[in-house]
Amino acid sequence: MKFKISLLLLTGLGLLFSCQTPLSSDAAPSKKGLIKITILYPNAEGKTFDMDYYQNKHMPMLAQIYGESMKFLEIDQGVSGRSPEEEIPFLAIGYLYFEKLSDYQEAFAPNADKILGDIPNYTNIKPIVLISKVVQ
Repeated sequence: MKFKISLLLLTGLGLLFSCQTPLSSDAAPSKKGLIKITILYPNAEGKTFDMDYYQNKHMPMLAQIYGESMKFLEIDQGVSGRSPEEEIPFLAIGYLYFEKLSDYQEAFAPNADKILGDIPNYTNIKPIVLISKVVQ
C-alpha cells in the first residue's frame, strides 16, 4: 500500500502525522456524504501504542475484512499538543470511510471478536469510536 504522508494542525487535537490509504482509484478523501468511522486513542499516563503494528497489521486486516465497501482509511499519529507544554491529547486516530453505514455495520458484526481481539496487540488503550457523516 502507498501512504501519503502529511502534517496536519488540528485545533484542539494538536499536531498529527497523517497517512491516507486509498483502497480504490476512484476514492476521494473526505468526500461529502461518506460515513466516517473515527477511532480515537486518548493519551494518558501509562498508555502505549504500537504504530508499526497498527499501520502494518491491524489496519490492513480491517481493509481485508471490509473489502471494497471501505473506500479508504487514514491514520494520524499524535506528535504534540496545541502548545509545547501541552501533552499529546491522542496517541493515534484511525479513520475508515464508507458509502453507507450499513456497509460498516454488516462487516463489523460478524468480525467484532477478531477486530476487538487484536487491539491488545498494539495498545492498552480502550478506543473511543465516533460514527459521523462528512458534510463538507
